[in-house]
Amino acid sequence: MLPRDRGALNLGLQLAREHFCIDGADLIIGGVRARDIAAGAGTPFYAYDGARMRKAYRTLSDALQGFADIHYSVKANPAAAVVRLFIEEGAGAEVASLGEYRTAREAGAASERILFAGPGKRLRELEEVLAGGIGEIHLESYEEIQRVAAVAQRLNRPAKVALRINPVPAVQAGAMRMGGKPTAFGFDEEDLAQAVQAVVSTGTLRLAGIHVYAGTQILDADALVAQWRHAIMLAGVVADLIDGPLATIDLGGGLGIPYHAGDKPLDLAKVAEAVPSLRAALRAHARLTQARIVVEPGRFLAGPAGVYVVEVNAVKQSRGARFLVTDGGMHHHLAASGNLGQIIKRDYPIVAPARMDSEHDRHVAVAGPLCTPLDVLAREALLPDLKAGDLIAVLQSGAYGASASPGRFLGHPPPAEVLVENGAFRAV
Repeated sequence: MLPRDRGALNLGLQLAREHFCIDGADLIIGGVRARDIAAGAGTPFYAYDGARMRKAYRTLSDALQGFADIHYSVKANPAAAVVRLFIEEGAGAEVASLGEYRTAREAGAASERILFAGPGKRLRELEEVLAGGIGEIHLESYEEIQRVAAVAQRLNRPAKVALRINPVPAVQAGAMRMGGKPTAFGFDEEDLAQAVQAVVSTGTLRLAGIHVYAGTQILDADALVAQWRHAIMLAGVVADLIDGPLATIDLGGGLGIPYHAGDKPLDLAKVAEAVPSLRAALRAHARLTQARIVVEPGRFLAGPAGVYVVEVNAVKQSRGARFLVTDGGMHHHLAASGNLGQIIKRDYPIVAPARMDSEHDRHVAVAGPLCTPLDVLAREALLPDLKAGDLIAVLQSGAYGASASPGRFLGHPPPAEVLVENGAFRAV
């Protein structure tokens, strides 16, 4: 159990005030009361505040000062309207499947602004993206090098590729480490020369860049910048190995957001302060001076703008604990239940969106409708004295929500998903 520290446990109230508006009892999302979205869309639902997502994109863009090009990581939230919003803002797209590629194209992404990563690309996926156009394919295994080369030759289409590199453990950071250990992702840093030779020897692939993604959910700006410096160093090594310039250096994503008590937001001011020295690191290597730098955030852009709202179905006591049983749960929001990779299950920030003027001071557990003890959205939340028919909102839910959850588990219907902008909402 978490310590009964009201200030710590009420991260939800803090984030609600920071990211949304509060009008009396009501949480306002994109100009619409949460209770009005519930009345129109039904519960459970996800609501994504378009203005909040646009603000996140512009804030990050300002901090980067033109140093890096932003590609939205579609896996974070592949809802068509969300992807389209970031494309409208000027983002490219990073995809990890043919389905995400199609979503990005339908959302208006130019083919040359799409990067294709992932350790298990299938033959038919490669055939379609090469035929339809792709900015870059990120290679993750020796078999994939040969597969991409064969498709490119058969289609008589040049293929721009990048090597995904699994960096050394010293540069790892974040809640989930993507490298620095044995992994299905990319080529080990110590095997770079062999990997480069394998690409060059095909004769049909153009090695345009590298991709280094060391970890995700990084809240330490210094650790993030250190990873970026390491990636620039590796780019110089690869450029020397091919005896020519690199076109792109993909620094990966991993920019985190606060989910739990004690989490501090990523300090973008520190990131901005590091930009001049990062530029200098590029200028220091003659073969990197014209390289395009890419970052591929997902949760940082979409996460804070999303709210998952459920309705209380029943209130019960069990051996001294109070439970709110709702109509939504882990089948819609696996991450909030703690079952999406968390080692220690900790509560997401949570509020009562139609009781914001009430004291959030009652310790409760929030359970879903599924027949499993894993279906718990909060183990010790602070909420008002709620009853059946009241609403509960899980914040920081714009990324890795509906699409990252076992939606068909036990046959419950999917949640509604709506984009809210300028006082109106529509299905995504």
